[in-house]
Amino acid sequence: MKNLMLLIAVTIGGCFVTQAQGISVKPNIILIMADDLTYSDIEPYGSNQVHTPNIARLAKEGVCIDNMFTSTAMCAPTRQQLMTGLYPVRNGAYPNHSEVYSNTRSIAHYMQDLGYNTALIGKQHYGPVQSFPYDYLGGRNGDNGKGQDIDLKVAEDYITKSKDKPYLLLVTSNQPHTPWNRGDASAYPPEQIKLPPGFEDTPLTRKSMSSYFAEITYLDSLVGVCLDMVERSGQKQNTLVLFTSEQGSSFPFGKWTNYDQGLKTAFIARWPGKIKPGTRSKAMTQYVDILPTLIEIAGGIPNSLNTGTRDANGRTGFDGKSFSKVLLGQTNSFRDYVFGVHTTRGIINGSEAYAIRSARNNKYHYIHNLNYKSKFSNVVTESILLQQWIKKDKSGRGNFYLQRPEEELYDIVNDPYELVNLAKKPELKGVMNELKAQLASFMKQQGDLGVATEMKALERQPKNSED
Repeated sequence: MKNLMLLIAVTIGGCFVTQAQGISVKPNIILIMADDLTYSDIEPYGSNQVHTPNIARLAKEGVCIDNMFTSTAMCAPTRQQLMTGLYPVRNGAYPNHSEVYSNTRSIAHYMQDLGYNTALIGKQHYGPVQSFPYDYLGGRNGDNGKGQDIDLKVAEDYITKSKDKPYLLLVTSNQPHTPWNRGDASAYPPEQIKLPPGFEDTPLTRKSMSSYFAEITYLDSLVGVCLDMVERSGQKQNTLVLFTSEQGSSFPFGKWTNYDQGLKTAFIARWPGKIKPGTRSKAMTQYVDILPTLIEIAGGIPNSLNTGTRDANGRTGFDGKSFSKVLLGQTNSFRDYVFGVHTTRGIINGSEAYAIRSARNNKYHYIHNLNYKSKFSNVVTESILLQQWIKKDKSGRGNFYLQRPEEELYDIVNDPYELVNLAKKPELKGVMNELKAQLASFMKQQGDLGVATEMKALERQPKNSED
């Protein structure tokens, strides 16, 4: 009887462990991250303009999470919240070009503890080095369009050599981050492009959108290379492939804002035999939930781990929690609220201080502009494109981008591009109060003092950072 019990295979968080041999069959994990890609500009999330056949293929074989959010629409904070399972103010990386606190642990630590080889190829935008001990396989923190910016043959060699252990591989692209210098823009004639609601129709807007679309298709080709190398590895059945779009593009109201076009992100997962193909989930999730989910899938217990950083309540655990049941189709609900944090202090052409905080449920999105009396500023506000928007319609979206009210409220079901501010509607006062209370609770837990935290942003940026 004892021997029989030893031969029973048990499942721990999706990781199959044979007790008799002490061998765990843990899934390999590849996470592909885009750079400044608005979620709705790929086929699985509704685009009928941009050609993304490989991302569509991944979605056909897996699940699309329709309501995944980063909490900060800037590169360094977004990447480091995913890698640490902690929101930006708590981990320290809340302005752009920032680093987490030196004692903070990351996905590299946790997965190595679970027996994984861990590597990253492509864009980094994290620090300090001791908090992110990956095998770094090379790449660039930006792309000038010349030569090869990411050599995926090196990544394939890495997974081929990773025979003794399961692997975690992060493929972090530079696309479609500006200057939009990859891909074939002739495939997207500017005059044929359908602009999103709220965009001013100018020749430059159309030309820019054409170049942006071309680079998305180039990115899609890299996704195809990754999928093909999984096929060649012979380990497709035991490989979890994830794709996420990061924050929104650098068109107005995307990146560097707290609007859905900035914070909402595509998230697709394929795991043959575990995740049902061609499915979708409306569950609200955040980037901080990804790490606890992967830990659980790899056989760990996320709730038992010390992140190296305490929150305002003295807790050392993750801000995120595992949504593995969502991936496996066992539930279609997860979070009731998701949160956004933005600072302009210290970013390129940023306002001296323009703190923004937000809270969202599945119906309404509340945004609080803490320094609303000053002008909002970043690289977009200095652009010719925005100046043309303002010139074309002085009372339109261009000027609203620069000068906003203290509070904004949007019905994101009926107004997904957030064009009509409902904050002054008396009948929605209860909704406002609910979301304001949730936001206040979140900020308290994070140790986020709002404007005072904004003013300390420069302390979180190492010198000589690159975008």
